[in-house]
Amino acid sequence: MPDVSAAPMCVIGDFAWDVLIRTNRELLRGGDTFGEVMLTPGGSAANVAVWASRAGLSTEFIGKIGRDRFGQLAQEDLDREKVVAHFVETEAHLTGSVAVFVDHTGERSMVSGHGADFYLLPQELPREVIRRARHLHLTAWSFFIDPPRAAARAAALLAQTSGATLSFDPGSFQMIGEMGVEQFLAVTQDLDIDILLPNKEEGSMLTGGLTDNDEIAARLAELFPKALIMLKLDADGALVWESGHGTHIPAGTNNLVDATGAGDSFAGGFLAHYLEHGDAVAAARFATTISAWVIEHLGARPEPDAKLRAVLRRP
Repeated sequence: MPDVSAAPMCVIGDFAWDVLIRTNRELLRGGDTFGEVMLTPGGSAANVAVWASRAGLSTEFIGKIGRDRFGQLAQEDLDREKVVAHFVETEAHLTGSVAVFVDHTGERSMVSGHGADFYLLPQELPREVIRRARHLHLTAWSFFIDPPRAAARAAALLAQTSGATLSFDPGSFQMIGEMGVEQFLAVTQDLDIDILLPNKEEGSMLTGGLTDNDEIAARLAELFPKALIMLKLDADGALVWESGHGTHIPAGTNNLVDATGAGDSFAGGFLAHYLEHGDAVAAARFATTISAWVIEHLGARPEPDAKLRAVLRRP
């Protein structure tokens, strides 16, 4: 079990169970087909925490679950992954769940239920856990509605007051669009984010529809002037933007089986490496290797094989 006296990173946000449905051909409306149906642990924030832990970083997690069997399984899951979990339990809401549809091309679509993770309140935060963290990671799923927005913002301000750095994943370009870019920026720009981890679609949405990678990153750096911009480009790899300069990191593979959790695995791997070594380009290369392996397997957190375990035992 990691040393919890001064954890390098704390992640706050959603834990949910993914009901993963994958077909080998297009669905017929009103028809039937065979495929794969799996129940796997997920939630964007929890995924990041797990991948950071797998990459060797001492990590803690704060979230809210139902007092139900899925909540018990959530605690068992993070314990197995060596993530120290601080769960708030409730009988008012069920543990979160997400339907994940993976089509025959490997692309995924998601339908998220409003589980317990959407009802975390500021007064429920374990403040001492946040105060002792060296770094706090947040995902946009804690910002799209309130609650849990107030709790996430309170955690960010508390962590920064205690000297921690802050990273943020914008999460979903569709949800940013529904919320409104202006409102989304209004509740995130004042947090003095140190590391921003959008994908290209989210970056384009936040920058008024820009399509050039360098232009997106440069504009994001203006919107979040303190932040290192880590732009995830899916099949095109990634772009590290720091000090007005961009470095392109090529993709590790284009053998897409399932895109679920690729961005979360990238974020977890990147943060684990960067917080230890401080080299954003090396961290991006490391994270790209992890996410390339993930998209060749089913689910957001497939069990690492010998090939990936060799990658995770980085110097």
